[in-house]
Amino acid sequence: MARQNKVAEARKLIRELPEAEPRDAAMKYQAEAQLLRDAHQTEEAYKVMQEATKRFPEDSDLLYDQAMLAEKLQRFVEAETQLRKTMELAQDNPNAFNALGYSLADRGVRLDEARQLIKKALELRPADPFIVDSMGWLEFRSGNLTEAARLLSSAYQTRPDAEIAAHLGEVLWAQGKKDDALRTWQEASKRDPDNETLKETLKRFQAIKP
Repeated sequence: MARQNKVAEARKLIRELPEAEPRDAAMKYQAEAQLLRDAHQTEEAYKVMQEATKRFPEDSDLLYDQAMLAEKLQRFVEAETQLRKTMELAQDNPNAFNALGYSLADRGVRLDEARQLIKKALELRPADPFIVDSMGWLEFRSGNLTEAARLLSSAYQTRPDAEIAAHLGEVLWAQGKKDDALRTWQEASKRDPDNETLKETLKRFQAIKP
């Protein structure tokens, strides 16, 4: 209850901040949604972003944030619609291309389309470790373990992120390299024990406690 009261108070403070220009309003929506995400109130965060994109329907950043919340809520059709609109509004921004490509790959659907989307993201931002991670995960979902391991290892060396570690460990496990997988997960778990993707992976494999 105390935590809920603090969140409510913080939301009130954010909403009462003055708006000197439209961008101030957009940033207020983003701050409120982030507050709710951090409090694990994803549905409420999504409602905030719905309000934001209704007010600013051409703001690609707000649309992208709304899409990521829809994805988290497993509203995949909504997320795809919002990401495609984001792509139209910000054709030189790789994030939406990568996000939709990763979503399709992660669900194991429309893998050819996922590949084209992630390739487009890489063209816009070459060697970005998170986009390389998406391509590695796509290769894994496509059954190409060797290429998946190569890409994910490269991404992890560039950016030792917990989500990349979760993916790399799963590929290593699939290759029979269970000791390497466990070591990768353990390293990442020490750095970021609260990462949701890593925690879900560890639980699924009953490998180690995060």
